[in-house]
Amino acid sequence: MAAPQSPFSFLDGLFERLAGGPQPPQWLVHEVQHRLVLLVNHVLMQEPEAMERLVRQSGSVARVQWRAYSMALRVTPAGLFDLAGEAAVPDLRVEITDTSPLSLAQTALRGARPAIRIEGDVQLAAEIQWLADHVRWDLEEDLARIIGDAPAHAIGTVARRVAQALKQFVGMRMAAGRPAPDDGPQAGAPGSDRGAP
Repeated sequence: MAAPQSPFSFLDGLFERLAGGPQPPQWLVHEVQHRLVLLVNHVLMQEPEAMERLVRQSGSVARVQWRAYSMALRVTPAGLFDLAGEAAVPDLRVEITDTSPLSLAQTALRGARPAIRIEGDVQLAAEIQWLADHVRWDLEEDLARIIGDAPAHAIGTVARRVAQALKQFVGMRMAAGRPAPDDGPQAGAPGSDRGAP
């Protein structure tokens, strides 16, 4: 006897067919990403301390990826974000490894953290994690006006889980990178990151 399937499992198949079909034009993808950057910068400009912290990471690139979709952001000298070019090498990679949109939504609704892989510059991760913890903007409220309460809540939950994963990543890397009281700094050691004290 086959295991019972979720009544919503057809959504995964539908998404797979849509994702495998015609892709949106590159100009549309770029325009959506550009609008997201403008929105993030609008929020950051209301928090001078956030901009000051990002200035220290000027020129750094962070790439967020889910499936074939990715967005790379470069920190500007003004402490804001700009889209990084396709050829930009990221200093920090944040990848949501769960490929199923249904599974991501279920994870968010349970209040659990989605499967995320983080690699790269621990200092940049720490600054982004600080932004997530301290910059206040009610994303869910603004999104709810556009897409409705339930989808906005799911997106907000996933964003909080990503921030939580960044915090854990920074904590583990900082704990692992601390020299013992008798040891000096271990420059060039495996896992050492650019910008670490």
